[in-house]
Amino acid sequence: MKPGGAMTKRFWKDVAVRTNSDGLFTIYLDSRPVRNPQTKVPLSIPSSKPHLATAIALEWDLLTSAQQALRAHLIPLTSIASRAHDLAMQDASAASSKPASTSTAIHQSRTIRDDIIMTLIPYLDTDTLLCWAPPPPREADPTMTVVPTLRDLQARVAEPIISYLTTSVWPGVQLNPSLDEGSIIPTQQPQETRDIIRGWMAGLNAWELVGLERAVLAGKSLCVGARLLCEWGESFADVRKAHGSGDSPGVHRFGIEEAAQACSLEVMWQTGKWGEVEDTHDVDKEDIRSQF
Repeated sequence: MKPGGAMTKRFWKDVAVRTNSDGLFTIYLDSRPVRNPQTKVPLSIPSSKPHLATAIALEWDLLTSAQQALRAHLIPLTSIASRAHDLAMQDASAASSKPASTSTAIHQSRTIRDDIIMTLIPYLDTDTLLCWAPPPPREADPTMTVVPTLRDLQARVAEPIISYLTTSVWPGVQLNPSLDEGSIIPTQQPQETRDIIRGWMAGLNAWELVGLERAVLAGKSLCVGARLLCEWGESFADVRKAHGSGDSPGVHRFGIEEAAQACSLEVMWQTGKWGEVEDTHDVDKEDIRSQF
């Protein structure tokens, strides 16, 4: 592309969030709506998500050229919203039994929802939250000072999350540590557990499922992703109320920092003992928080 070409320039001056005739939010670049890259229809955001619409508008307002819009890492919320938009359209098409004509992707026999669930279910067997370090060998000297081990720390962080999920989200489900003592081969979760969680994911709305997908891929943990979704998802207000946390101001909530720490315990443990590698551990630390 020649220097000064159209893609190297920003063709819009102002970015605005507007409400369309259906009450949904649409982001406009001057008079042009931001479009879903797959379906080419204007990207619409549910009326219950005004902060998301504003954040997407800010992403586009920070771009300095049209070429930057081709880089997903510069518009991450736009990318996530577009995937949720695709899934919502596909769900609506399936519910009405009418094929959607706006995207060839929607004519696939295996749906986006199927693909997401098939991708996420295997994380149960290697879940970061459930992969605990083996216990250290017992010392012969009983006078030695006993300090918490990495396994102790992992169990201490995992147990409240597991308890929340198995009582409030997946009642009665059994979640076992993925590694037996002294083994490096992950232990598969019970089939009943997999079936219940698969059914739970199948019932999530498009925006929640795509949010869960991003969280799981970021932390390599379906349990942490589910816990984060239940803490902030619109559909889980009753779960939070029943659990006693609710949405009241001042109540401590499971957020990005808690999720990042739960997925980084071993790294935190090792760097605490041996120190960080500059431009590696510090970058990874911020990246996982950015992804969440």
